[in-house]
Amino acid sequence: MVEKSGTSPQSTIIRMTDAEFAELTGFVKQTYGIDLTKKRVLIESRLAHELHQRGFTNFHQYLDAVRSDKTGSEVTTMLNKLTTNLSFFMRENEHFTYLAQQVLPFFEKTRKNNEFRIWSAGCSTGQEAYNIAMVIDEYFGSRKGKWDTTILATDISMRVLSKAQQGIYTEAELKDLPPAWRTKYFTALPKGNYQVCDRIRKEVVFRPGNLMEPFHFKRPFDLIFCRNVMIYFDAPTKDSIINKFYDWTSPGGYLFIGHSESVGSNTRYSYIQPAIYQRRS
Repeated sequence: MVEKSGTSPQSTIIRMTDAEFAELTGFVKQTYGIDLTKKRVLIESRLAHELHQRGFTNFHQYLDAVRSDKTGSEVTTMLNKLTTNLSFFMRENEHFTYLAQQVLPFFEKTRKNNEFRIWSAGCSTGQEAYNIAMVIDEYFGSRKGKWDTTILATDISMRVLSKAQQGIYTEAELKDLPPAWRTKYFTALPKGNYQVCDRIRKEVVFRPGNLMEPFHFKRPFDLIFCRNVMIYFDAPTKDSIINKFYDWTSPGGYLFIGHSESVGSNTRYSYIQPAIYQRRS
């Protein structure tokens, strides 16, 4: 059914049938863990232009195109439109304070090989990963050269990963950073933009990653940030991912999640403080 609210093609909304809604939400849930079952109006409105632009007359045709595209670009476009990639520097700043005052001193004493492994899961446009790198740089200072603290940053969206790799942000996006950090860690560009300095950018490796897929890493992580990502998951999916995180956390390692999230009562992690957990052994 097509509902017209004006003469412009972009104002025409193609409505989903119940079967199409179940088909699309089931595909996204099974493949990416994202629960969109309460987002019917959002799906229709955000995908309306895409369907019209591609000449599709219904959502079944569109989903067929998404599934048959072996390059992955179709599903990336769809996920970009259906999820909100919100990230900013110093988000939930108490996490970075705890990192600097508790986690890094603990790792400096206990990690004898001068290395600790960090994963920013669901890194969005890169602010979190770069923020972690800056905190580490501030903590170690002249000792930093003795340590390998490379950060793996992953996301399912190639669009946000592309922006993250560039490390270019507007002046407004830097507003919550300490003024001294803007000078120390950023290079001014034309048109009022700023780019993360080479030294910090080299500390972060960006890769595509889907939390629903099996994790394949060489070694576990000492620190996992996965903040404000699991809000899109239902409880069983979230519990499954938390369990996978635990299995890939080294003894003594930490998990940081968003303040609006929880790990569930059956978690094997030990609670430290709001949104911070530790694997004791």
